[in-house]
Amino acid sequence: MTAKKSAAPLPKISGDEVERQISTFSLTSIDWIQDHWLQIAVAAAIGAGIVLGLLWLRQLGPRLARRSTSGAGWSAIIGRVITRTSTFFIVMVAARLVVGYADPPEIVARTINFLFTVAAVFQAAIWARELILGAIEHRTRAENYSGEALMNAMGLIRLLVTIVVFAIALVVVLDNLGVNVTGLVAGLGVGGIAIGLAAQGIFADLFAALAIIFDRPFRRGDAITYDSSSGTVEEIGLKSTRIRGVNGEQRIISNRNLLDKEIINNSQRERRRTKLAIGVGYETDRDLLQRLPDIFKEVVEAQDLLFIRAGFVAFGASSLDYELEFESMSADYQHAYDARHNVGMALYRRLDEEGVSIPFPTQTTYTAAPDGRLIMPFPDVQPIRDVSARGEADEAAATAPRGAIV
Repeated sequence: MTAKKSAAPLPKISGDEVERQISTFSLTSIDWIQDHWLQIAVAAAIGAGIVLGLLWLRQLGPRLARRSTSGAGWSAIIGRVITRTSTFFIVMVAARLVVGYADPPEIVARTINFLFTVAAVFQAAIWARELILGAIEHRTRAENYSGEALMNAMGLIRLLVTIVVFAIALVVVLDNLGVNVTGLVAGLGVGGIAIGLAAQGIFADLFAALAIIFDRPFRRGDAITYDSSSGTVEEIGLKSTRIRGVNGEQRIISNRNLLDKEIINNSQRERRRTKLAIGVGYETDRDLLQRLPDIFKEVVEAQDLLFIRAGFVAFGASSLDYELEFESMSADYQHAYDARHNVGMALYRRLDEEGVSIPFPTQTTYTAAPDGRLIMPFPDVQPIRDVSARGEADEAAATAPRGAIV
C-alpha cells in the first residue's frame, strides 16, 4: 500500500517579487487608463448615476416605514429592510454593472468581482436578519395577541439569529474565495450539536414558545382546557406558560409539555352545547310521551336558545329517561350555565302543567304466601269511624275496674 502524498508547500515569494508585481500592476493600470480614459469616464458617469438612483430608492425606506401606525406592520418591516442597505453595497453594485464597459485588466475585474461578492453576501445576511426579526415582532405585536415575555427576550433571539445568519454568510464568502470550507462546516455542525445537547431543554421550550407565537393555539386571557385541567392563560413566557386555575391557583407548565397535550381553547368557541337528562314516570300517557320532544323544543326556543335534539334514551329503574341537547350562541360559560338553569326550571313548570310526573327513585317489595299468592304490602284499612269506635272501646277497657265487664 502506498503512502498518501502530502500537499505541496506554498511557494515562497521574495520581497523583490512583490515589488515587481506591484510595479507591473501600476504600469498595467496606467496603460489601461491612458488607452481607455473615455470608456472609464463614461462608465464612471453611468456608475455615479446608478449610485444616486439607488441612494434615492433607499430614502423611500423611512417613508414606507411611517405608513405603519403600530411600527410592526409589513410596510414598516420592508421599510427598515430597505433602510439597512449599505452604501458600500450600492457602490459595488454600480461598479459591477459598468466594469465590463471599461474593459479593465483582469486583476481589476477580479478585485471588483470579489468585493461585489463580499458586499452582496453580507448585505443579503443583513436583509434576512431584519426580515426574520421583523416577522417575529409582527407576530408578537399582532392584534388580539400578547407576547410581552417574548418581546423582553428579543435580545436573545436577535443574538441567535445574527449568529446563524452571519455564520452562513461567512461560509458562503469563503467558499466563493476558493477556500475549502468542509472542515469549517463540520466544526460548526459538531459545535451546534454539542450546544443543542447541552441546552436541549431550554431550546425545546424556546422553540415551543415560537410555535405558540406563530401557530397561535391560544393567547393571553383565553380560557383553555388541557389534559384534565382548566384555567385562564395569564402569561406566555420564554420557557413556561402561567395559567390561573378555576379555583384561583396559579399553574406553571413548560411550553413543550403544554403543546404535547390536547388543548381545548374555550374562548374560541362559537357556542356551547348543554345536555340534560330528564326522567318521567312510567304511568305517563303514551301519546304524551311521544310528544315530549316537541314540548322540549318549544321550551328551549322560548329561551332564545338553539334546539339540537331530544328523545327517549333508556328504560330507567324508576323512570323513562329522555335526553335533551341545546346550544347557547355564546362562548361565555356563565351564559351557558344560566341557560341550563332557565331551561330546567321552564321544563319543570311545563311538565307540571302537562301532568307529567318526574319520579324520585322508589322501590316496592312484594311478599308471597306459602301457596305462592302475592300478599299486598298494605293491609285493608278500616273506615275511620270503625277505628274511632275501636279506640273508644280500648280506652274504656283500660280505665274500667278490675273484674268489670265492658
